[in-house]
Amino acid sequence: MVIILYIAALIAAVAFAVLVIFISRTLMAVRRTMNNVADTLEGVEKQMEGMTLETTALLNKTNKLAEDVGEKSQKLNTLVDGIKGIGDSVQEFNQSIRKFSKGLQDSAHSHTDSAAQAMKWGQVALNLWKQSKKNDINQTGGRL
Repeated sequence: MVIILYIAALIAAVAFAVLVIFISRTLMAVRRTMNNVADTLEGVEKQMEGMTLETTALLNKTNKLAEDVGEKSQKLNTLVDGIKGIGDSVQEFNQSIRKFSKGLQDSAHSHTDSAAQAMKWGQVALNLWKQSKKNDINQTGGRL
C-alpha cells in the first residue's frame, strides 16, 4: 500500500509538472500578446498625438478663416449699403424727372388752345409776309 501511495504521489507530481509546463506556455503566449498590444497602443498613441496637433492647427486655421470671412462680410455690408444709397438716389432722380415730365404734359394740355391759336396767328403772319414779299417784287419789277 505504500507503493500505491508512492505511485499516486508520483502521478500527482507528473500531473503537476505537466500542468506547470502548460500554464507557463500559456503565460508566455499571453506575455507575447500583451507586448504586441502594448506596441500597438504606443503606435496608436503616437498617431493620436500627430492627429491632435494637426486637428489643433486645422482648428486655428478655421478660426482665422472665420474671422477673415466676418471682416469681409462687414466690408461687403458697407458696400451694399453704399450701393443701396446710390439706388435710392437714382430712384429719387427718376421720380423728379417723372414729376417734371408730368408737369410739362399738364402744362401742354392746359395751353393747347393757346398754342393752336398761336399757330394760326403764326400762319397768318407768314402768309402776310409772303404776300408782302410778292408785292415788293411786283412793284420793283423783279429787282430787290
